[in-house]
Amino acid sequence: MTRSLLVLGAISLAALILALAIGSVNIAPSELWKVIQGEGSALHRTLLLDLRLPRTLAAFATGGLLAVAGALMQVLLRNPLADPYVLGLSGGAAVGALLAMLAGMGALLISGFAFAGAMLAMVLVFGLAHGTGSWTASRLLLTGVVVAAGWGAVITLMLAITPSYKLPGMLYWLMGDVSYARTPWPALVVLVLAILVILPLARNMNVLARGPMQAAALGVSVRPLEWTIYVLASLLTATAVTTAGSIGFVGLIVPHMLRLVLGNDQRIILPASALAGGTLLVLADTLARTVIAPEQLPVGVITALLGVPTFLYLLHRSR
Repeated sequence: MTRSLLVLGAISLAALILALAIGSVNIAPSELWKVIQGEGSALHRTLLLDLRLPRTLAAFATGGLLAVAGALMQVLLRNPLADPYVLGLSGGAAVGALLAMLAGMGALLISGFAFAGAMLAMVLVFGLAHGTGSWTASRLLLTGVVVAAGWGAVITLMLAITPSYKLPGMLYWLMGDVSYARTPWPALVVLVLAILVILPLARNMNVLARGPMQAAALGVSVRPLEWTIYVLASLLTATAVTTAGSIGFVGLIVPHMLRLVLGNDQRIILPASALAGGTLLVLADTLARTVIAPEQLPVGVITALLGVPTFLYLLHRSR
């Protein structure tokens, strides 16, 4: 367990250094070290500390939030294809955030509306998929796709009535764009606090993954644990959406790949998802801002190009 997390931590650190060094102006490792020591040229200090470091940390925090949210939902729904984006959770958060933005509300209220939208989306998907009996994988996925399509229609309507001067920023935000992140610290704080809250529950999540009846028979308080996972997954998704917009498939790819390598112990998967998800989005954002430099792509485009074929492959395997 410790060795796997140390390896992932080292990979994350290497990805962060790479993201800081590569860009429109490449910076040598020696110059990076000088800036860390408080030396170096004024240009390099401004470029690193004011531009690249906040963006890189925001990408890492957003990726970690989405990956942990995906891991939680996959445990809750006992389905490896569960994901905030696929099940419409990101769409609900986006609708809530856009409503707050259209009303001219502040950042705190935008986060609150995004959280409410994510919770509403979760309740809709879970309630409709559950019906009068237990859910199945096909019913859950179909319900999530339909709910996500509904959120997409609402978003289209909102964009149609939005004043033209607000459209460019909103469109980039909907595609997922870390460059619009104001500060990475709220997202980082939420990520760290969520991991601290989740880890003591990881053993019970291992039991819950076998089914609610087995978990109840082994003494797990199933309903409070499920609601805790609901709220945490919605909070993590809402924080990620308000930080960098709607970014898809990170919560699907990362936890599933980690389970193939590390097994299904949530005591390892949850912190590993935070590290691996952050690393993936940092690398994707680095690619997004360098592949057609000096122009920049929204990072959501890169994750979608990676996520769509992966999702289709996993869906084929689940047949």
